[in-house]
Amino acid sequence: MSIPVIDPAAPMFTRKHINLADAELGAKAISCSDEFFAPLERMLNPEPAVFIPGKYDLNGKWMDGWETRRKRTSGTDWSIIELFRPGCIYGFDVDTSFFTGNFAPAISIQACFEEKTPSDSTTWFDVLSPKTLLGNQHHYFEIEPSAKVSHLKITIFPDGGIARLRVYGKPAIDWSKIPATEVLNFAAVENGARTITANNEHFGLAMNLLKPQRGKNMGDGWETRRRREPGFDWCLIELAHPVLVQKIEVDTCHFKGNYPDQCSLQASLVTSGTDQSAITESMFWPTLLPLQKLQMDHQHYYTSEIASIGPITHVRFNIYPDGGVSRLRIWGTKA
Repeated sequence: MSIPVIDPAAPMFTRKHINLADAELGAKAISCSDEFFAPLERMLNPEPAVFIPGKYDLNGKWMDGWETRRKRTSGTDWSIIELFRPGCIYGFDVDTSFFTGNFAPAISIQACFEEKTPSDSTTWFDVLSPKTLLGNQHHYFEIEPSAKVSHLKITIFPDGGIARLRVYGKPAIDWSKIPATEVLNFAAVENGARTITANNEHFGLAMNLLKPQRGKNMGDGWETRRRREPGFDWCLIELAHPVLVQKIEVDTCHFKGNYPDQCSLQASLVTSGTDQSAITESMFWPTLLPLQKLQMDHQHYYTSEIASIGPITHVRFNIYPDGGVSRLRIWGTKA
């Protein structure tokens, strides 16, 4: 298991919003002008880029990203990707890690909303004007929230490589079309849930709790360091929509010698304020799920244990005293 690399210089929008271009969630590489040295799909890999000295393929040095051949004519290279779900974009991370003498010198990004694959008749609009890039580093670009978009067209000037493109935003869901009786997971990242903060994410990010499917390994969950002082660990989550909770799942998949001994949930209906005020107030929120004993590598389901506190928008997930949890799911109907 690798310790996740969290860039301390990353701006707040990368922590407040999810990556709509995450291939693990369903984002797709559609087409590109060229991918001679490295395929476009690698650019959407959510894992940090790696460099493997001495690794070559039939076309040259193996690179972990999208890389086009050296252009010998005028023009630019481009690619089209489909976001895992249409949404509003708040910013980008254009990552050129390990691309040094072969990085793309500049980039621009356009967007569209199409229910099908974009065609020659698609109308694109600018979401990121041309920006200069440097080699082997993250480039963070915050933008005014975009309109609802489904696809992006990335242009690089004139050629070269990009290790990762992360598109931070919020899925755009028309909740008026969701039946009032339909039971959904309101702690799902694909429905718009997000983590606000966690007191510790040493071995695994709290955002992993909200991902679909069960965890693929012990690194695919939220795991804190070993606590050597009194207290407990916690994270704060904004749910996708106000919800009346019916069922809760706490999944410790793959966590065996390091699962929490117990857990609990506090919750509240937050209608105003900031993330920072929610963090402070969460210590005093009412209990949604009282203290529960946990087991290793196990799916825990709770229904009758859930307290009746009405509609909620946020939960504070407490684990005692520390450890790892793979997934947290909160099912219910919209409120």
